[in-house]
Formats: sequence, structure tokens, C-alpha cells
Amino acid sequence: MSDQTTQATDGIGSPDKTAGELERIAKHLDELKSRLESLEQENKLLHDRQEALVAERASLVERNEEARSRVEGMIERLKALELAGIG
Repeated sequence: MSDQTTQATDGIGSPDKTAGELERIAKHLDELKSRLESLEQENKLLHDRQEALVAERASLVERNEEARSRVEGMIERLKALELAGIG
């Protein structure tokens, strides 16, 4: 075979080499698809968890404000009782 024939064949590749390369690419695409599905599921779980944490935080902030308001009310009543006892 001449050098020109060898170069032409190498450029195109043999059918076995091409099939093997296509098989390798297909396998890689399957792995990528699987990884994408896994990441999408993980992303959804993280978003759901974030929403739950935001709701929990809002509830805790509200409860904290209610407790602060009750404590302030008690302090005001104690001050009033103290002033009434002194007066």
C-alpha cells in the first residue's frame, strides 16, 4: 500500500474503529444522562429543603416576636406594680 492510501484509510478509520468510537460515545452519553438525572433529583431535593427551612425560619421569627412582645408586656406590668407599691 502506498503512503497516500494509508493516509486516506487512517483519516476515515476502519468500520470497527468507527463502531468502537460510536459505542464509546454512546456509553459516555448514557453516563452523562444518568448524572444529569441524578443532579436534577438532588437539585429538587435541595430546593424543597430550602423552602422548608425558609418556612421554619419564618415561623421561628414569628414565635420570637410573640415571646418578645409578651416579655415586654410583663416588664411593663412589673414596672407599673413597682410604681404603684412605692407611691
